[in-house]
Amino acid sequence: MKILITGGAGFIGSNLVERLIRDKNNYIIALDNLSTGKMSNIDKFLSCDNFKFINMDITSSEIINYLVDEKIDIIYNFACPASPKYYMIHPIETWKSSVIGVSNLLEVARILNIPMFHSSTSEVYGDAKVYPQDESYYGNVNPIGLRACYDEGKRASEAIIYDYMRVYDLDIKVGRIFNTYGPNMNSEDGRIVSNFVVEALNNEDMIIYGDGMQTRSFCYIDDTINAILKLMEMKKIDYPINLGNPEEHTVLEVANIIKSYLNSDSRIVFSESLSDDPRKRKPDITRAKKILNWEPEVPFKEGLSRTINYYKK
Repeated sequence: MKILITGGAGFIGSNLVERLIRDKNNYIIALDNLSTGKMSNIDKFLSCDNFKFINMDITSSEIINYLVDEKIDIIYNFACPASPKYYMIHPIETWKSSVIGVSNLLEVARILNIPMFHSSTSEVYGDAKVYPQDESYYGNVNPIGLRACYDEGKRASEAIIYDYMRVYDLDIKVGRIFNTYGPNMNSEDGRIVSNFVVEALNNEDMIIYGDGMQTRSFCYIDDTINAILKLMEMKKIDYPINLGNPEEHTVLEVANIIKSYLNSDSRIVFSESLSDDPRKRKPDITRAKKILNWEPEVPFKEGLSRTINYYKK
């Protein structure tokens, strides 16, 4: 199969490249504008006969004809800044990638009549008033806040995806991905795990935004990739599926675990809360268990150990 992975130099995209390129029957095209992706994540694949890198933006007016001419067989879309640090610096580009970019990819899927995976996010639930969050919950999102470019952008991308599915009978799978961590995370992208690990390794202050009692649920990258591939093996599914780990931790707990694991001299310090930062984040994965026969397997501390070893290198 000729497989397109947009955002292919990013965190999840590059890990999917590594998984799929092992099968020599696959030809992988990684497309990325490198706004947040890193060539170092995919450099080792450049010499592979079944790999091609394209530096292009999915919002480009040329993208549809280009990809149609490539005659790809399947699309995996991860092309969007996914950390508040970057999407709040580049809000318009973030919104465009989720709306214009996804519209372009849907046109490619329609013309070629091929399946597509779209990486949605737990951020569609916003600062949730339902706990844990299941797929029927409509969310609590500030439509004009600093995070709206991402939160509402992803909600808008889901809206147009399901319109395309209804109008053109396309096979599009939507995975709402909760916090994922592991190798290839950009050490400077502002995510909780990467921030704390890098700060602890350097014996710098470990900064918690808010009181640290806000919760997150962390899924190791291998488990997330397994879920995505299982989802794409299914017949048409006309609803989103939560992909995440329901094991919940406070941010303060995560900081203490990492500090202790590294025997770091870092101090844990508190700073002002981030705008519209969700207080409780925990996925209900009942649907994933039932439909995909999937649930996370890698324990949090084991995944942390692998991630820390990556950053040490």
